[in-house]
Amino acid sequence: MADTMQFDLVSPERRLASMQVTSVQIPGADGDLTAMAAHAPTITTLRPGVLTAEGPEGTEDFVVTGGFAEIRADGVSVLAERALPKGDMTQEHLDEMIEEAQAAYSKAKEVFENEPGPVDDAAKLLADMVAMGTHIGLDPKAANL
Repeated sequence: MADTMQFDLVSPERRLASMQVTSVQIPGADGDLTAMAAHAPTITTLRPGVLTAEGPEGTEDFVVTGGFAEIRADGVSVLAERALPKGDMTQEHLDEMIEEAQAAYSKAKEVFENEPGPVDDAAKLLADMVAMGTHIGLDPKAANL
């Protein structure tokens, strides 16, 4: 099939997907992108969001919280810090992710006092987690920045 490419998604815990797809929509740190067969080679970091793989056998959505995506002409490999099939995502998972992001933000404010870079990065991570929760229909409980 010339219109398909290999897609692999792995997290530290397990391999979540290995399949032929026609496209992969990736929540990149610098913006969302769609990879298709014959895409120019690219490596991007991931932000928290929903990664969508579309193929001959249907569409699968995965919640990812960070990591890297390597796009090649013949496929896409995603190494996620944390990933779950969207259907397995629960309010408990989201609460845990937001709590971890809130702790990282608080620590960055404490350690990097008067150094906006790391604090801004931690605040963005927390905001992305909250936005992801809203996007998938869970209650992010509006974490305080």
